Amino acid sequence: MNKTSSKALAGFKYVYLVAFFALLAGFFHPIITNTSFDIVIAGVLVLFVGLAGGILLYKAATSEKRREIFLGGGFTLMAISLYYIFQFTGRV
Repeated sequence: MNKTSSKALAGFKYVYLVAFFALLAGFFHPIITNTSFDIVIAGVLVLFVGLAGGILLYKAATSEKRREIFLGGGFTLMAISLYYIFQFTGRV
């Protein structure tokens, strides 16, 4: 696999993640109800914060060095994501 193909594949991963998170956050609801896309953008950001926390937790499981830093950062980002979810649903 050449270098250009590898970069294109890496770029496609991120485009796929953004599209998947946008659909997961309810992309079609504002189109159907003719409302603002603000909540969809906020939902995508919450999902990315949770994803970043999950990646840090994975790195903690596979890393010998800095395990405590990755664990602390991962659980912190997951907690922030959970807080935002509760805040958006009106339970806080």
